[in-house]
Amino acid sequence: MKKIFVILATVTGFVAGVFAVNKIISNIDRAVQPINFSHAVHAGKFKIPCMACHQHVLTNARAGIPNIEVCSACHSSPLKGGPGEKLVYDYVTEHKQIPWYSIYYVPSYAYFSHRRHVGIGKLECTECHGDMASLASPPTKQFLQVKMSNCLNCHVKRHVTTDCSHCHR
Repeated sequence: MKKIFVILATVTGFVAGVFAVNKIISNIDRAVQPINFSHAVHAGKFKIPCMACHQHVLTNARAGIPNIEVCSACHSSPLKGGPGEKLVYDYVTEHKQIPWYSIYYVPSYAYFSHRRHVGIGKLECTECHGDMASLASPPTKQFLQVKMSNCLNCHVKRHVTTDCSHCHR
């Protein structure tokens, strides 16, 4: 009787853990950013390309969230855009990184390279991240969830490898 209880408790705990991890990884939908950054202004109105701020897209596995040095190229003097710009200016003058919250997370057992997908595979940023240039506020959830079915659908559609060892380490 004790053995059955231990087995049931273990299975229940495992199932609960799987659901919790899935919620954390694939449904991050409550991200609150420190600044109300507008991609609509930067990428839309001013036509700044994604790679001007996300500078590591073609060279690294991670595209990265822009550091304050990138922001300082335009925000080293006060602009007249409102409280958000004042906050950016304050971060720039204090040489402090903006504590952005990343909404995209690749599990540790998987490998994803922006360099491989964008630089070599020629994918457009919008295919995974949506039309960021239309967003007046920071995204609060993933446009395309980081999950295996989405990755496999894209690989099959583009006739690239679906061999597990290419993405799972």
